[in-house]
Amino acid sequence: MGMLRVASRAESDFDVSAYLARSTTVVNRALDRYLPRPTAKPRTLHQAMRYSLFAGGKRLRPALCLAAAEACGGAWTDALPLACAVECIHTYSLIHDDLPAMDNDDFRRGKPTNHKVYGEGIAILAGDALLTLAFELLVQGRLGRRYEHRDLVLELARASGSQQLVGGQVADLEAEGHPVNAAQLRYIHERKTSALLACAVRLGGMSANCPPAQLAALTDFGHHVGLAFQVIDDILDVTQSSEQLGKTAGKDTAASKATYPAILGLERSRRVAQQLTDRAFAALRVFRGRAPALAGLASFLLNRDR
Repeated sequence: MGMLRVASRAESDFDVSAYLARSTTVVNRALDRYLPRPTAKPRTLHQAMRYSLFAGGKRLRPALCLAAAEACGGAWTDALPLACAVECIHTYSLIHDDLPAMDNDDFRRGKPTNHKVYGEGIAILAGDALLTLAFELLVQGRLGRRYEHRDLVLELARASGSQQLVGGQVADLEAEGHPVNAAQLRYIHERKTSALLACAVRLGGMSANCPPAQLAALTDFGHHVGLAFQVIDDILDVTQSSEQLGKTAGKDTAASKATYPAILGLERSRRVAQQLTDRAFAALRVFRGRAPALAGLASFLLNRDR
């Protein structure tokens, strides 16, 4: 992007590529264990679930969950089932978003979308199964005294339900072909993107038995990272090619979908992204330098060019 916050010395010393490589390997192994084998009946369903779950995503939400646990003094082993649950929710939402009845996308992460490979019916059911599996995983984490499994279930249910993730997709669908202002667009992005990112870091904090002040800081951080991420995504849709993005570039514009550049213009959108980024980093001050992984991952997310 070139316009976002320059990382501090402590953050620049953090090797985010190595961290992501390590966390991705750990998360992938765990997901492989948690999911039914591709040979388990019904085979088509389990193969479809695995097709999208292992389609080459960067595992950023799980990495943020694990990094939040670290920042709060916790261990990856306790946060791992929660990190995987968030990734199941994320993947299910992508499968459903790509459907012809929704965004009608043919490619995701450079590969044909689930419904292009398995058909619409199986794609819908694969998404349903991943959504359900997420809640099965939530109750496998070991917890401290502050939080119970019901708190984790409530957390993910709210973030992925009708007033957040699903509600954001509804608002996005209803906005197509209609004039949308900046406040309405923020409403969509807060629910489609920020809600699950904030949930990921909150669950990580909960797995580490974090106190209320840290949980509030993680919420603030996740919210603003999520919004900034989406503004940047909108900018990249305008400025990058399909090959660079790994998905269909310019599709939002062609579909007359509401985006920040369409409403605010490119330069103002870049300024908004910068402001949101600054607020995300400010939220980490409560950790007093003990959140290098969170800061490094945020820098990685918000300074990307694809």
